[in-house]
Amino acid sequence: MKRSEYPLEQALGMGWYASSTDGVGGRLRTTAEDFVVEEVPDLPGGEGPFLLCTLTKRNWELQRAVKEIASCLGISHKRIGWAGTKDKHAVTTQTISLYGVTPEEIASVSLGDLSLTVIGSANGGLSLGSLIENRFTVVIRDCVEEGLADKVSEVTKVCSQGIPNYYGVQRFGVIRPITHIAGEYLIRGDYEGAVGAYVGKSSPDEDPIVAAARDEYLETRDPQLTLHHLPVHLRYERSMLHHLTNHPGDYLGALQALPPKLLSMLVSAFQSYLFNMVLSARLEAGFTLTDPIPGDRLHFTNGRIDIATEANLSTATMHIRRGRCRIGLFVPGAEPFTPQGRMDQMMQDLLDEHLIDRAAFKQAETVVKTKFSGASRPIALTAAVDAGVEGKDLTLRFSLPPGHYATTVCREYMKSDPLMMI
Repeated sequence: MKRSEYPLEQALGMGWYASSTDGVGGRLRTTAEDFVVEEVPDLPGGEGPFLLCTLTKRNWELQRAVKEIASCLGISHKRIGWAGTKDKHAVTTQTISLYGVTPEEIASVSLGDLSLTVIGSANGGLSLGSLIENRFTVVIRDCVEEGLADKVSEVTKVCSQGIPNYYGVQRFGVIRPITHIAGEYLIRGDYEGAVGAYVGKSSPDEDPIVAAARDEYLETRDPQLTLHHLPVHLRYERSMLHHLTNHPGDYLGALQALPPKLLSMLVSAFQSYLFNMVLSARLEAGFTLTDPIPGDRLHFTNGRIDIATEANLSTATMHIRRGRCRIGLFVPGAEPFTPQGRMDQMMQDLLDEHLIDRAAFKQAETVVKTKFSGASRPIALTAAVDAGVEGKDLTLRFSLPPGHYATTVCREYMKSDPLMMI
């Protein structure tokens, strides 16, 4: 194990690396082609009104791409579904579903660095999670040459055994990591605080003009004044400010001016923060990713979840060693939560510290119109990485299940400032 030295990672609960070697350094995403993602979807069956297309894009944020496609087709973006969001600064290939669209209409879509290929039809659309895995080919350039091959070999071995399954920095925002902060305010019912965090919390790493406009909003709380100085490309912030200009003091309405999926992401980002913090607390306390302790949740490959006890500890350990299950961490939500062991109690203590209970999540459900029941996630990520070194460049090829972060694997090799992974 090795502790992260970066304040941003520490603040987001990403406190540890599984490998103890020094990092290879380097930089991700020198070009979009250095980060290639290929989705393996779980396609709906039958034939029906949903057209299935392969979407390949370069340096496109998915939500923007969907809206541009919808605009070209003259349809609502709500008629387009997808299985998972993908990195913006990358070349990505994934499947999308479009309701009531013909192949001939798809042929009319012309957008730079974005292409659509019809692959068939289905009787149902895609939704988040409708995928089997994501395949990655990642190039890390300008690595530290000294001992590079040995470091890569050691980390590759550790990745096959298990590394901390953190939610990556991009889950919170690398340049301006505020989604979890706004989410916490939202969950606690402090809607003015949530708007203030989303619109007004600036970062020293962003454009000084933008930072100044954000600071101005926090100082004056004048949405109309801030609109004069906030650049037009910040459309979500501007939507919230426009709402406040027309409806002074309606901070809940301002939040609901955000797209529903983005609003939901604020809440889930705070849950991701809780996961990271408790996982790091487990490692700080000297417990491992693969040795169960009483109360640990056990995720079996068949979907069953059990609880480790003093009586079954040796059996649970054997199952983990043989790859039949992994230790999981439960992140609470609106449903009842009874702590089962050490990690659950750490989670409860953290929730108490933030003055959040299940009633707060229940209220957030009514605001966001999304269920936040709580969910369990494995604490260890394993990846069979095919790593190749050429000069100072390192190429990594690996696959991950849905909801796991490729940058978590890259981070284990690089051990660099998170800004080098943007």
